[in-house]
Amino acid sequence: MRRSCAHAGVGCLIALLCGCSLVPGTADHAPPPSTPAADPSLGQMSSYLDMMERLSRATPAEQAEIAQRVKEAAEVTPTTSNRLRYALALATPGHGKTDESAARELLTQLLATPETMLPAERALAWVCLKDVEQRLILQAENQRLQASEIQQERERNAAINRRLQTEIDDNARLRKELAEAQAKLDEITRIERAIIQRNPGSGGP
Repeated sequence: MRRSCAHAGVGCLIALLCGCSLVPGTADHAPPPSTPAADPSLGQMSSYLDMMERLSRATPAEQAEIAQRVKEAAEVTPTTSNRLRYALALATPGHGKTDESAARELLTQLLATPETMLPAERALAWVCLKDVEQRLILQAENQRLQASEIQQERERNAAINRRLQTEIDDNARLRKELAEAQAKLDEITRIERAIIQRNPGSGGP
């Protein structure tokens, strides 16, 4: 089948959200049976979901083309529908133009005027907004952990370097002390030889 099971499940959820007008009233005031009218928002929702699915499944070149086309439509004709479509494209993970921060900003702007959207559009925008907010929180936490790990590694390296420098300084000090001691010993030996040379008989028979 062309659409995945996940796509079908999301479509069913949207249909349930949008189909509140089909719920009957009370038993005392139930209208006569009639054929329910098709909800015009369902076709629009299917269009949004199709675009998001193609973005997540297409090749990188196709993804870039879809994202660019949606962006240009939102810039040239900034209707609520085009802006929402662009926000959904930015929010869709798995392609090179994914931008959670930009998606959050645009979705927040759209939801600030909910009367300009259909109920199903508002529901989809709200769900996507919460999703990108959660992903941004996870990204921030991941960055914090990485920064903490880098800082700990730097501190470990600094401690190792300090110990190494201390050992180098200690070795240099010991070599200097050894050289000074050897110089004193050489001087004593020289003085003894000089004394012996001046007093040949003093060294014994």
